[in-house]
Parts: sequence; C-alpha cells; structure tokens
Amino acid sequence: MEATGGADEPVSGELVSVARALSLPAESYGNDPDIEMAWAMRAMQHAEVYYKLISSVDPQFLKLTKVDDDIYSEFRKHFETLRIDVLDPEDLKSVSAKEKWRPFCLRFDGVIEDFNYGTLLRLDCSLGYTEENTIFAPRIQFFAIEIARNREGYNKVVYTAVQDEEKDNGANGGGEKDADSGEEKGANGGGEKDTDSGEEKGANEM
Repeated sequence: MEATGGADEPVSGELVSVARALSLPAESYGNDPDIEMAWAMRAMQHAEVYYKLISSVDPQFLKLTKVDDDIYSEFRKHFETLRIDVLDPEDLKSVSAKEKWRPFCLRFDGVIEDFNYGTLLRLDCSLGYTEENTIFAPRIQFFAIEIARNREGYNKVVYTAVQDEEKDNGANGGGEKDADSGEEKGANGGGEKDTDSGEEKGANEM
C-alpha cells in the first residue's frame, strides 16, 4: 500500500533527517531510542491509514501493491492452510515459522520497497489495532496476509460494521430532527401561518 499523507506539505529538516535514518538497515543504528520512536510512529500512521481504507472501501476491491497477484499466489502456494482470520503468533514468530517465511519474504526483496520494514499487523482481522491485537511483522508479511484477508473476504467484517454504524447514526440523527424540529415546525409554524397570518392576509388583500 503506497499510502502517503500530506505529500505536498513542506517537510522540516528534522523530519528529513529522520527519513534518512529510517532508510538505513536496522543494524546501522542499534537501539537508538529516537529512531525506535520514529519507526513506531511511522508504523502506527501506516496502520491508521490502512484501517481507514478497509473501513471505507469494500476490501475485496482493494489493490495494495502493483504485484498483489504474485504476492497472493506465492503466499497461498507456501502457506496453503495457514489460518488468517485469527492469526496464531507462533505461525509468524516461532523459529520453525521464521525458517518457512524467510524464502517467501526474500522472494520480494527489490520488488516491494522496504519489504522487511517493521509493520503493525492485526491478529484478529475483525478487530482494530489495539495493543492486545497487534504484533510487528515485516512489510511483505503484512501485505501477504492482508491481501489474502481482502481477497478471501475476511476483512469485509470491518467494512460492514463501520458502514452499518454510519447508517444507524444517520437514521438516528434524521429521526430526531423529524420528531423534534420537523413536527413542531409543522404544528406551530405552518399551522399558525395558515390560521392566523394566512387567512388574515387573504382577507386584507381581498
């Protein structure tokens, strides 16, 4: 997902420095807390953008990269039975899992920009990005799982829930207006004009 925010806005020198630092491999800066915070902030921004995306557009029609088809076919070829609606962290983080994921991830080195960049991934796709429902994963792993969730219909639960909530809020708002302002206006405003001003005006004009 090539999502950017405010690309046309001026960028401060500090942000440019952070961006340059983030372009370096992780081993280049060790455990620098400032850089770690910058990585965490960028990952959170990415997560927020993605969640808004699947909340506002039917996920089955989303295209996250230029090579979605390749990612999905390779993913299901190597992880045919992996359950993706609710992920087991062991399927991503255990030693044996990492060994299985490594060839898949390296397949997209140079194809996906920052393919191994740390990205937030939801464990249960029906829920949002909470602390309990989130783990860090390489960017290509995020793409593989989220593309599969979109194509296989698992992420539609988020879209449907948000759309239903918006419809309910809209219905409640419209109903209150009709009950409070609409009917009162008809009873007090419209009725009085017909009886008081309307008839008097007609009598005077005649």
